Amino acid sequence: MSLLTMHRRARLRTSIALQVASAAKPSALDITELRHFPLREPVSAKTYSVLRVKTRSGLTGWGECAFDPNADFKGLQTAWVGRQANTYATITPTTPMAAALDMALLDILGKAADAPVYRVLGGPTRHKVRAYASAASKEFPVVVIDAPAPEWRNQGQAYQNRILALVKAVPEDQDFVLASDGQLTAGDAASVAKTIEKRYPLWFDEPCAHANVEALRKVSGETVVPLGFGRGITDPTVFQTLLREGLVDVVRPDIALLGISGARRIAALAEAYYVAVAPRHDGGPIATAAAIHLAASIPNFFIQHVRIPSAEQDRAMRREIVSPAVESTNSGFLNVTKTPGLGITVNESALEKYHAS
Repeated sequence: MSLLTMHRRARLRTSIALQVASAAKPSALDITELRHFPLREPVSAKTYSVLRVKTRSGLTGWGECAFDPNADFKGLQTAWVGRQANTYATITPTTPMAAALDMALLDILGKAADAPVYRVLGGPTRHKVRAYASAASKEFPVVVIDAPAPEWRNQGQAYQNRILALVKAVPEDQDFVLASDGQLTAGDAASVAKTIEKRYPLWFDEPCAHANVEALRKVSGETVVPLGFGRGITDPTVFQTLLREGLVDVVRPDIALLGISGARRIAALAEAYYVAVAPRHDGGPIATAAAIHLAASIPNFFIQHVRIPSAEQDRAMRREIVSPAVESTNSGFLNVTKTPGLGITVNESALEKYHAS
């Protein structure tokens, strides 16, 4: 299917949904207010955006997305105040703060139905969610190894030795992921994959840029190490190309860019190719709560990344924002809530306290 055809059909679906919404009578699910809370962690200075949505009946939904200083929040208010929360399927990739809006509307629908979001979406497919963080701990036993930034293209043996030393530092009975953030050339990525092959990593994350399919074939054709991609990808056709060509083994939709619904659509594409899903998550605790519901609603879920800052002040901030403590694990697994909506209570005074100026 061509990109133009996909756009035509997406416009038709949106048009139909808007006609249905405009024909509806005033409802308890009518959106009456949206508010944006830009947040900044005190030590890491990591930023992300929180969105609060209120309805005529008094229900409140919460969502989170990547921080974008240029996001047209006033345009978002104009477009969505007066519409119904059950029209979340009409959110388009160009909607400002689309991921946060998607989470918030699903949170409202779950509360209206007195059911967790994953049940609204047809789940659960599991009752606990395997998770990992950027650094190993008793709570998150999977290790993430960051590949050193290359000094130049086409690294030699010295670079391979550095990678091998990092991998050998991980106990042999401990799972690990090697992450390179797309920094390597295809040739270097293939060499690194061969270097770590005998240590059985869970996957090699973003070994090189995903734009060049022919280059990716070089990497995938020379190693049995699973390859993971998803960083910055918002277009489903990019995922579809990687899947169709057999170039990705772990699909990583970014929940802060795609929301729960968008990530589920990517997971459905991956399921047809028997490919596992390990969603990307580099934001705050509200997105962590949303990620748990995403994991509990898809059959091909593998593992969920949780961004745990190294500074205690930043971790304390996350605990202040959301209760219960959604980022606490039990032997490496996050708990799946039975509480309606996203299953969280958001502390608005904490949102004001950590407001990004």
